[in-house]
Amino acid sequence: MSPTPKQSRTHRRKAVAGDRTKNVTLWRVEASWDHRPDNPVVIRTSDKKHARRKVDELTGKGAYVIFQEHTGWDTWRTVREVDGAALLAERDAEQALARAGHPPTPPAYRPDTEDRHRTWLAWMDARAESDRRAAEQAAREQAEADARRRRLAAEASRHARSLMSAPAIVRPENRQRARHITGAQR
Repeated sequence: MSPTPKQSRTHRRKAVAGDRTKNVTLWRVEASWDHRPDNPVVIRTSDKKHARRKVDELTGKGAYVIFQEHTGWDTWRTVREVDGAALLAERDAEQALARAGHPPTPPAYRPDTEDRHRTWLAWMDARAESDRRAAEQAAREQAEADARRRRLAAEASRHARSLMSAPAIVRPENRQRARHITGAQR
């Protein structure tokens, strides 16, 4: 039975103090890749932990991820942006440092930049390349010096007998006899 008009006027429902805006507990994760920018992944969930796990998962796949909080009426506030490709490149650079035998990136080397491991790797590679070139140049110069030394030693041993003996005009077998001539024939 429906209430009478008088009863419906007197009954008032108690107002709820909470926010009545629709879907304010939603979280949105947008992820896109450089090789497919027109096809982003969009995940909407009311579970913040699930959304954060998805952010970490998509970042690990190299995506550029935007983590957003719903502010009501289909408006979103960006909570965090993560460049997964840059993080993967940094991790690869750190592993390449270890593989190449370079020293690890010092903690005080550009601590606030996102590409500190990549720039350190590039610097270490350039330094290793210049050291390699210098070593090659030194080896080349050493080889040239050794070749010159061997050539001079071979030449000295080849001519040693003639160098150790007196010149031909001094040797007795080649000495010319003095001719005695009279003074009138001078």
